[in-house]
Amino acid sequence: MKRLRHLRAGLAASGVRLVAGAVVGGVLRGVDGAAGAAAGVALVAASYVLSTLAVAWADSVHPRLVMPVGLSTYVVKVILIGVGMAAIAGTGWAGLEPMGWTVIATALGWIVAQAWWTWHAKILYVEPEDRALN
Repeated sequence: MKRLRHLRAGLAASGVRLVAGAVVGGVLRGVDGAAGAAAGVALVAASYVLSTLAVAWADSVHPRLVMPVGLSTYVVKVILIGVGMAAIAGTGWAGLEPMGWTVIATALGWIVAQAWWTWHAKILYVEPEDRALN
């Protein structure tokens, strides 16, 4: 589906963060650090994929739904990530800090990857003449 073409760039960036985060987390905090880093990457990647699917669905229904659905999914995922990390913080798990850092790094990596993809994509912003005449 053409609405999902940009997902590859974000998922590739997340893969890089997964490997780097697991190695650094493992070196600094052992198995818990590696698991925390992997959980952070998985959490962000899943949230971006789900919000992308929601926005693509909204766009297929009616373009006016894109903004409210996009903003709603953003608010919901930020709240859920915050509540989830707050719940984990109460356990004293050693992987929480690596998880937090990889959540930040993966979100930034996803944003940069999507921006890079957008800058390099051939996206028409006007109708080609042969299609406009039909």
